[in-house]
Amino acid sequence: MGVKKPIRRSVSLPPRVARRVKALVRSKKASENHVLVELIESGLEAKEKERARFFELAERLTRAKDSAEQAQLKEELGRLTFGE
Repeated sequence: MGVKKPIRRSVSLPPRVARRVKALVRSKKASENHVLVELIESGLEAKEKERARFFELAERLTRAKDSAEQAQLKEELGRLTFGE
């Protein structure tokens, strides 16, 4: 198995985000590309964890017998789905 060739992408960042990325680049003393890859990977991991949490809560809701627990789980699911 050979080394997988990176896929080149071009993105436009809003000025506020670009400034924050630039600050991270300076503080980490890393390349902008490296920082962007780390941020994207972190974001993807966070989305996967959020998805897993949603399905865990949904599973608990289907098993819940207590109405208070059901209400609490529904509220948590609502926050995950629609935000606070």
